[in-house]
Amino acid sequence: MLVLQFGQVKQVRTEPGLYFRIPLIQEVVRYDARILGLQTQPLEVTPADDRRLVVDAFLRWRISDVQRFRQAVGVEGVRGLRGRIERILNAAIREVLGSVPSNAVLSEDRTGLMNQIRDQARQEALALGVDVVDVRLTRTDLPEQNLAATYARMRAEREREAADEIARGNGAAQRVRALSDRTVVELVSSRPSRQRDRAR
Repeated sequence: MLVLQFGQVKQVRTEPGLYFRIPLIQEVVRYDARILGLQTQPLEVTPADDRRLVVDAFLRWRISDVQRFRQAVGVEGVRGLRGRIERILNAAIREVLGSVPSNAVLSEDRTGLMNQIRDQARQEALALGVDVVDVRLTRTDLPEQNLAATYARMRAEREREAADEIARGNGAAQRVRALSDRTVVELVSSRPSRQRDRAR
């Protein structure tokens, strides 16, 4: 809780109790001391291997320095902070994920990356009087156009493998047919000689 006098911070109250203010001169501004959450908009990032990804993140934060927070965001309070802290988080996501290959981002174990993002965002957010408690990457996917291209490439690979298998099968079938034709010819050609042998 802040006590403002003519718009300037006069006192910071963090303990519960009974306090007095001068009417018309002093104003009391209360801020939520709980941990708050922020879901970011989908963000397109480019990892080290130039493969674009779409990332969603969730940030948990709380006000750590009420006076610095007031100086940073002014009368807008938490609403004014959301845009600024989202920009800080997006910059940290781009920097950390831009330094690793896309396989590391798409893997199941991203704890190290999330901790790096959190630490970097925390350093930047201290100037706003905010402590970044946690950062989670909630979604990491390929963009729609990349998904379509990936599916097309996978389909082409499967079709090529199927064509190879069909060609191998046709080759094996031709060999079996040729062998059976040769066997038939040999059997047919050897039959008259057998009949002649029997006649003698």
